[in-house]
Amino acid sequence: MTYSLQLYTLRTPLEQDLPGTIARVAEIGFTQVEPYDFVATATELGAALAANGLTAPSGHAPLLTQDQDEIFAAAKALGISTVIEPLIDAARWQSAADIQNTATELNAAAKKGAGYGIRVGYHNHAWELESMIEGRTALEYFADLLDPELVLEVDTYWVAVGGHNPVEILTSLGDRVKFIHIKDGPVSTDAQAQLPAGQGRMAVRDVIAAATSLEVGVVEFDDYSGDIFEGITQSLAFLSDAPVANEAHA
Repeated sequence: MTYSLQLYTLRTPLEQDLPGTIARVAEIGFTQVEPYDFVATATELGAALAANGLTAPSGHAPLLTQDQDEIFAAAKALGISTVIEPLIDAARWQSAADIQNTATELNAAAKKGAGYGIRVGYHNHAWELESMIEGRTALEYFADLLDPELVLEVDTYWVAVGGHNPVEILTSLGDRVKFIHIKDGPVSTDAQAQLPAGQGRMAVRDVIAAATSLEVGVVEFDDYSGDIFEGITQSLAFLSDAPVANEAHA
């Protein structure tokens, strides 16, 4: 099992010092990262990853609202082999017709991505679980409309916030799930209350075990009230069963 870090977690430090922040991620012990909205920073980011021996197996980019060729070209330059659509507004998950349209658009993006040798995926929030379509969550309904080559990155925390058991949802979605977002906390919409893995209400180890076709587990904080570098260090230590030098966090 390999672990990656969603770089959105470090968006503020990255804006201030991209090379230094990437170097620190490597020092903490991550060997992989998941960039977000990476087209604008592709050159600088690629140099920083190479300088620190990091790879980016997956990345987030708005495939349905920005230039797909530009995204796929930047992904290929960065060595990103799976580009994941990070967010589709809650309003588009309330009816079967809207979900069908979204699936059609994403299937088309996947065909274009295949021309670059790149796979396409989708990452959920809470609303895809809160909405029910024909007796199932909108996310499960959506998954059945996707072409076989499309993958899912299940944000396990947002599944729980959306009122469902992440283990059950992962089991239902089966081998479609190749990536998960690993985060912890009180299972609420208060992102500032999120915690390092193992310190909140999520059964993190059970969740990971339920993703039986998992390729990469991606550590993420949407926000954090403490020192974010300490937070990701503690998360990686928990996931790696390694001792943590400093358990305290603000």
